Order: sequence, then C-alpha cells, then structure tokens
Amino acid sequence: MDDTLKYRDQHKLRLSWMPWLYATLKEKHRLWAEAWQREVQDRLQDLETVEIGRDCFIAPEARIFGEPGRSVVIGDRCTLAAEAFLHGPIILGNDVSINARASLDGGTKGISIGAGTRIATGAALYAFDHGMAPDHPIRCQPVRSIGIEIGADVWIGAMAGITDGVCIGDHSVVAMGAIVTKDVPAWAIVAGSPARIIGDRREKALHGGKGPTSILP
Repeated sequence: MDDTLKYRDQHKLRLSWMPWLYATLKEKHRLWAEAWQREVQDRLQDLETVEIGRDCFIAPEARIFGEPGRSVVIGDRCTLAAEAFLHGPIILGNDVSINARASLDGGTKGISIGAGTRIATGAALYAFDHGMAPDHPIRCQPVRSIGIEIGADVWIGAMAGITDGVCIGDHSVVAMGAIVTKDVPAWAIVAGSPARIIGDRREKALHGGKGPTSILP
C-alpha cells in the first residue's frame, strides 16, 4: 500500500471518531470522502430499515439497526461516530450529532431527538425498562416502553443516562455523568444522580457566561 492510501485510511479513521471534521474537509479530501460515505450509507440502507438524509456522516464502525416498525430515521447533516449504537425506533432531526460509543435503544415506543442536539461520548438513552416485582426473577420480568423525547438544541454530556419516559426540553443541558429520571424543562441545566436542576442557560447568559461549566465535557 502506498503512502497516499495509508494516509487516507488513517484519515477515514480520524473522521470516524471525530466526525465533526467532515464538514471542514478540503476539496481534495472531500472528493474521496463523499464517495466513501455514499458507499457506507448505501450499504447500510440496503441491509437495515434506515433512512438517511442529505450531507450526513455515518462512521462505518457505527452500529445501526432498524427493522419494519422499528426504523431509524436520520435527518439532514447528522453525524454518527464510531461505535455508536442505535436500535430503532429512533428519529433524529436535522444537524444532530451522536458521538463515539453513545448507546440509544428505542424500545417499542421510540426515541425522538430534535434538530441541532448533541449527544456526547458514552451517553446512554434506553426507551424501555424491566419490572422488579419480587415474585419473579429479573430475567422473567415484563418489559415496558414509554419512549424518550429530546428537544432541539439540547446538549447531553458524556456518560449521561436518560431513562424511559423522560422528556427533555429544548435548549437544555444535561451534565456529564448525570442520570435523568424525570422530565427536564426547556433551558434548564441538570446534573447529578438522579439529575436535578442546577441552573438555567438564560440566567447564565445574563451573568456574562459565568456558571457551572466544569460539570461538562
């Protein structure tokens, strides 16, 4: 393999783990990168019940699974990084990013994510839950699914967890490592386990951007 192909393979790996770089590619790289992405996305849509919008980046190492009735719908200009796991039903709005090793399972009721939302590395969103009644072992418990709704312009920090039935309002921020078990209002900043409201993005702006930024990746 010549040096050009070796460099290209490494560049593909870099893009897979840092897909935000795809939008900044120089013209000489965009030509091969777009052809590569067409191949990756066409193959995925042939094999799975997946719809992919325009100008998306899908890492070939991402694991995306959909079937009839549990499809994965990806809006325009979305990015999905290496080792992200998505199992439908899931709907991503435009300009959503799912970073490396994030895990999203739509259960039976699904996960919907609004436009412009960022899901950081290792976040886990599970739209189902097991029963815990003492008269049956865990493996025999019934599974329920209510669904998860994430608004637009939301930032979900690294290693955060979102449980079934939760709605997260537009423009809110979930801190790194937070476990969200209750609804989050628009503009709120939440942290902790279980997560609680620790601030409001609008108040933060009023104080010149000062606030609890150290909780975020």
